[in-house]
Amino acid sequence: MEQIILLLVGVFVLSLGSVLGYYARQSIARKKVGTVEEKIKKRLDEAKKEQKKILSETGEKAKEIIEKSKKEEDERRGELIKAERLLLKREDSLDSRFQNLEKKENEFRQNVEKLKEIKASLEGLKQETINKLETISGLSKEEAKKEIFANLEKENQKEILERLRKLENAGWEQFEIKAKEILALAIQKCAISQAQEITTTQVVLPSDEIKGRIIGKEGRNIRTLERLTGVELIVDETPELVIISGFDPVRRQIAKVALEKLILDGRIQPSRIEEFVKKAEEEISLQIRKAGEQAVFEVGILDLDPKLTQVLGRLKFRTSYGQSVLLHSIEVAYLSSALADEVGANSAICKKAGLLHDIGKAIDMQAEGSHVDIGIKILEKFKVEPAVISAMKSHHEEYPYGSLEAVLVQVGDQISGARPGARKDTLENYLKRLSELESVAASFVGVEKAWALQAGREIRVFVKPEEIDDLAMKKLAKDIATRIQEELRYPGEIKVNVIRENRVIEYAK
Repeated sequence: MEQIILLLVGVFVLSLGSVLGYYARQSIARKKVGTVEEKIKKRLDEAKKEQKKILSETGEKAKEIIEKSKKEEDERRGELIKAERLLLKREDSLDSRFQNLEKKENEFRQNVEKLKEIKASLEGLKQETINKLETISGLSKEEAKKEIFANLEKENQKEILERLRKLENAGWEQFEIKAKEILALAIQKCAISQAQEITTTQVVLPSDEIKGRIIGKEGRNIRTLERLTGVELIVDETPELVIISGFDPVRRQIAKVALEKLILDGRIQPSRIEEFVKKAEEEISLQIRKAGEQAVFEVGILDLDPKLTQVLGRLKFRTSYGQSVLLHSIEVAYLSSALADEVGANSAICKKAGLLHDIGKAIDMQAEGSHVDIGIKILEKFKVEPAVISAMKSHHEEYPYGSLEAVLVQVGDQISGARPGARKDTLENYLKRLSELESVAASFVGVEKAWALQAGREIRVFVKPEEIDDLAMKKLAKDIATRIQEELRYPGEIKVNVIRENRVIEYAK
């Protein structure tokens, strides 16, 4: 029972404590709420005061900005008014100037009209005066002039002639002195060495024993080499030396190169000779190309077609009166260029025309016509400048001079050819005679090759065996001899040697 009472007392006390705690919490909460509201109210008052202060400051700044803007606007308006006044002033000044100019222009026109009137009146007075003088003298103006000059000429004829003669002599003397100075200077600038070409070439042998191998069994090796190259080999005259004789320097050079290679190889027989002759021909062709390239490089003309340069290189083995045509062409290029520099002509055209002036001689044995006409066709084919062709075609006076450069190229050609020791007329005639001899023989049908040997005392003719038989050989030899007698002039007699060779080749398999 006591326990129940205690339990009930405990419950009552607990309930009473809860109620008292609730009211205590409510009282505390009310106090806290009152404190927060006071704080918020206080902060709102402070914010309102701050707002008023900021609005007051902003208004003052706005007033300052507005006042400053008005002041700047007033200043700019004042400047614009000043500029406008200045423009108006200048406009008034320009108007006054324009009016003055118009006034002066009118005055100038009036003066021009007055001058024209005065000039016309003077012309009238002059013509009137002339008419009166013609009436009084009975002579027209031209007749009076002629009569005055005629009288003066009669009175001073001797003195005039003497003065003219003195002026003419002095002029020619000055021209001659100047021309000699120019030529001397051009020759002095040019120093091209000239090698005299002869008709023989020498090949040194390691020993005399090799001569027998060169001759071969029954002379077949030497005959093969002579047949293929068109030269004559002389092996018996000088110890350890073979002399290659022939008027064509290209053939001699091919024979020399082939023979030297055969001697080094040691196997000298007809088949090897044919092989080495072919290689020598290719090597000489390469030398010709290099000679052309060296010539254009030396002269300084680098815009030529490579094929034209190859044709130019052929002049290395071409001679004119014993003078190397390629070296002669280089010399003419230098001389004509130097002359052009002295007289004020186009030195580039002169140099190019001088180098190419004898280009026709490179193929004059294969083409008809003079070397000048052949050269013109070659240059036109390779589209060389017309000014260069015009300058080169007159160097033998076959064509009229088309320019000052043409005269200078001819002068350069004559200087080069007339230099002492440069040319030999007898050698040129000799070479021309041998060339004509070969041309006559080669003109017959069935002839494969024709070589002039032994200084023109023998002509060897190689025929095509399928076209010329043994019987026709005799008739051909007779016809060639007859043609030579009728068309050519030569000392002594010429041996016509017609050769027909057949080869039969089979292979064992």
